[in-house]
Amino acid sequence: MGIEEKLPSGFLLTTVEKAAGWARKNSLWPATFGLACCAIEMMATGTSRYDLARFGMERFSATPRQADLMIVAGRVSQKMAPVLRQVYDQMANPKWVISMGVCASSGGMFNNYAVVQGVDHVIPVDMYLPGCPPRPEMLLDSILKLHDKIQREKLGIHRAQAVEEAERDRLRALPIASQQELTP
Repeated sequence: MGIEEKLPSGFLLTTVEKAAGWARKNSLWPATFGLACCAIEMMATGTSRYDLARFGMERFSATPRQADLMIVAGRVSQKMAPVLRQVYDQMANPKWVISMGVCASSGGMFNNYAVVQGVDHVIPVDMYLPGCPPRPEMLLDSILKLHDKIQREKLGIHRAQAVEEAERDRLRALPIASQQELTP
């Protein structure tokens, strides 16, 4: 006979990890980091038509110390990359990143020396959003998928173990030549 049978019906049971995940996903504050045309679509997501406020994200923070989600919208130049890294480093932990648009994700049509060929060379990315430029509906969809990811994240030692397992899985998926280059 478990605790569920002894408690009155309707009593809510959960774990600390689930409660923390729920609180984190419902209190994301994005940092404003619009760099190109994708920024217009990101701004449109905050308007009343798409209503980003229903997710508790109506406050785009101009200061990185009050933000925990960075939406990199647009191409990242080589000169902007150190600034992007500095803003990311100043954000509070835990923090997440959405790479919005093909230019931020892979350099897009700008295959030259001046544009970083993927923001993941500068900061770790949690969610990639394709498109040129992606529509506000696509950004909302990626935010919902990020919410699911945040909800499932582990805490404490369990998180460290999950990160190690994910890194092992990532290395297993690479070709053998790449594995030899990455392992010490």
